Amino acid sequence: MVLIEQEPEDAKETVAANPPKAASTTNENGDVSDGFETASERDVSDDDDDEEPKQEEQPVALNDDELSQKALNEANEAKLEGNKLFGEGKYEEALLQYEVALQVASVPERAESASAPEAKEGQSASEKNEVAPAPEMAELRSICHSNRGICFLKLGKFEESIKECTKALELNPTYMKALIRRAEAHEKLEHFEEAIADMKKILEFDPSNNQAKRTILRLEPLAEEKREKMKEEMIGKLKEMGNSILGRFGMSTDNFKAVKDPNTGAYSISFQK
Repeated sequence: MVLIEQEPEDAKETVAANPPKAASTTNENGDVSDGFETASERDVSDDDDDEEPKQEEQPVALNDDELSQKALNEANEAKLEGNKLFGEGKYEEALLQYEVALQVASVPERAESASAPEAKEGQSASEKNEVAPAPEMAELRSICHSNRGICFLKLGKFEESIKECTKALELNPTYMKALIRRAEAHEKLEHFEEAIADMKKILEFDPSNNQAKRTILRLEPLAEEKREKMKEEMIGKLKEMGNSILGRFGMSTDNFKAVKDPNTGAYSISFQK
């Protein structure tokens, strides 16, 4: 026979008095709940799961001074890269970098030109759009033009070198490096008079410049020789034209003799049969 023990009455009363509690949990906010999700907790949970939309950063507007400084810095970087390429003998690549620097450095000038007041009565559109660049920009652009001049000089493109050096001197008339480079390009093209003129300009700024003095002494005889050669060529052409006309009358330019006056350098013409 199996005996079934009955639970003590005091135990039954204890269980009845203290029914089992649901397990306590801690929500995401660190609050203790009774194990059941309340409406307020559900709402909070749903809000937390939704990602807040990211706000796009708005670009900061720069004033004219800040734009100019930014352009100046970028132009300087391009110029320095051009200097590096020039030092490596990469003249074509250096030309491109100097051109980039010039383009960047001209941006503030174009902006100022666009915002300039309307032309006054009698003022041309070109005069209205002429805006003097800032001193730093003008100096940088002058250097870049001069550097392009030496690049073209190295590449044997002397006409382009003269053009670039001239642009540099328009921005900075006292830029002696540009004068020296332009004079060298003129000499390569046998423009001895123009080269001498550039050297004399250097002596105006620096009377003790021995390089300019030596160059003038060396080029003056070449310039004189070229003048005489051009004079002879001109006389030869005049003779040809004269013979074509005088031949109809049975004469030639040999019937005329040109005598130079040693004092004045002028010529007198005498007729000889």
